[in-house]
Amino acid sequence: MNILSLFVLIPLLTIAGIVMVKDIRHVKVVSGIGTGIQLIMSAILTFLYIQARQSGDTSEMLFVKDLVWFRSLNIHFAVGVDGVSVAMIALTSIVVFSGVFASWEMDYLTREFFISLILLATGVFGFFISLDLFTMFLFYELAVIPMYLLIGIWGSGPKEYSAMKLTLMLMGASALLLVGILGIYFNSAPEGGNLSFNIIEISRTTIPMKAQYIFFPLTFIGFGVLGALFPFHTWSPDGHSSAPTAVSMLHAGVLMKLGGYGAFRVAIFLMPEAARELSWIFIILTTISVVYGAFGAIVQKDLKYINAYSSVSHCGLVLFAILMMNHTAMNGAVIQMISHGLMTALFFALIGMIYGRTHTRMINEMGGLMKVIPFLSVCYVIAGLASLGLPGLSGFVAEMTIFVGAFQHPDTFQRVATIIAVSSIVITAVYILRVIAILLLGPSEKNSYELFSDARWYERLSTVTLIVFIAFIGLLPFLLTSMTGASLQPFMNKILGMNIF
Repeated sequence: MNILSLFVLIPLLTIAGIVMVKDIRHVKVVSGIGTGIQLIMSAILTFLYIQARQSGDTSEMLFVKDLVWFRSLNIHFAVGVDGVSVAMIALTSIVVFSGVFASWEMDYLTREFFISLILLATGVFGFFISLDLFTMFLFYELAVIPMYLLIGIWGSGPKEYSAMKLTLMLMGASALLLVGILGIYFNSAPEGGNLSFNIIEISRTTIPMKAQYIFFPLTFIGFGVLGALFPFHTWSPDGHSSAPTAVSMLHAGVLMKLGGYGAFRVAIFLMPEAARELSWIFIILTTISVVYGAFGAIVQKDLKYINAYSSVSHCGLVLFAILMMNHTAMNGAVIQMISHGLMTALFFALIGMIYGRTHTRMINEMGGLMKVIPFLSVCYVIAGLASLGLPGLSGFVAEMTIFVGAFQHPDTFQRVATIIAVSSIVITAVYILRVIAILLLGPSEKNSYELFSDARWYERLSTVTLIVFIAFIGLLPFLLTSMTGASLQPFMNKILGMNIF
């Protein structure tokens, strides 16, 4: 047992508490307390990590724990974190905590809903702390499978279609990912010795180039599907549109980050030579994701679809930056994962709150909400300004770091792709300002809107929590970049040592 194991144990204890209480109101209280403890634990973990680094601990991973699970195949329950992992754990804690309070009014199969939601979070936490590829894949599956139930049972609209489409596409990605992981495993000891699933041990060897050419695309696509890589992104808008509020928050805010994190931690880190040779293919696809997602958001009328296509664009930037394989761009990718996770969780929370009052998500059927629900409207404006990259908020820091780092690449092809990707900033501003103008400031012909109540206490708690961290990253970005940037150094050392550039 160490502090990292608690991030798996606490959600499981929370689920046990939910099962034991009888009153539905107590189910919500237990869920809030459990996720609140996780949030406090992530703050403690961050503090301990920074303290350990400042005291001179230069270990590649901290808080490492290694237990043998299946000796004959050398499968271990191996956990450990670096600055990137710690940042992703903190993001997950914040979004899950906010998601519970955004779902405070859930009144249908409430116990089962919160159990499924926290089970999904358990898989995400386990994924981010895993150092063993097999364990990581196990938690990946644990995070994906509850999405089918959460959308299929508690969703809206064509929820059965959306849940099935999402599940089948992500299971297809899992199949590619499993083949890629097994390929890495069977090539993890090219000079003899024991085969290993351990990421750190594999990173100290060189996987044969023939194997890299085969398994890098499989692994990158496997993770890329979850990161909304074009043309495998179509599950995401449909899944978002049908998912309940908290599920949309976790789906876009956290679950999609497994794709970017896995592509960085597994595909590129373990097979950098093939990543360098084949990156041009995926740079084309990610550039399309960035621009296509932004244009897709412009033509949508449904608030959830607008934010869903926006997520395709912003998550495309994460994969785009990772493929540049330089320190600045990859640090920007990590900041973008955190920024987008907070920002899109805020968007989906607000969309759910607005829908709960207006009973519509079509922007042309609403207007003048700033007068009747000013608190929620101001929160929506803040989320929109973060999305379009207003200085002082997290989106600006993330996007500027990505584009500066990408343009540092010595090849002309990458620089041209960067210029094309930069155009997404303008497109994003168009659809964000358009929605704000119609939804919040436009005319309203419905007198019933005057009867709306503004945000309740649990809605304020959910939204303010997210806004505080969005502003924190925007105003004090160096606190995050110093932690994540140092953790990228082993990756850069491996690239430079192999003379990839």
